[in-house]
Amino acid sequence: MASEQRSKTRAAHQAGTTPDGQAPWEDIEVTVPTDRDHASVVALVECSLVELTHEAVGAVFISRQVGRSTRTQYVAADDVGEQFQKRHFDDRLGWHETTVPRRTVRDELITQLTRSASTPAERSGEGVASEPDNFVAKPVRELRTP
Repeated sequence: MASEQRSKTRAAHQAGTTPDGQAPWEDIEVTVPTDRDHASVVALVECSLVELTHEAVGAVFISRQVGRSTRTQYVAADDVGEQFQKRHFDDRLGWHETTVPRRTVRDELITQLTRSASTPAERSGEGVASEPDNFVAKPVRELRTP
């Protein structure tokens, strides 16, 4: 029975969907801080980068701090996944786009997903953000752009 389920899961993954018909990237979502260990975060980031390279999806990290929020989007800029378009939006500064190598995206995402809930504003007693930070994969057509 267990081997039959593994076979269905493996076949669905190879076909580009999960057993319930979802694309593999549709369940990529993490709230920060997360209870995942470092190895799990690294695996999630690597999986996300693969999906960004092979599907029309982007990764979005939304950071909320007291009085401001930032949104960073990563979209594959080439077919081999070595270059990514990084779109960064800050409430106060607007949009900024740049092209960055895969290694930079990987390192940034791992750093963002492994940080604690405590921000400099929280440590200085200014209060807490109303919502937690969030990382999610979305179809490129659903990403906000300037």
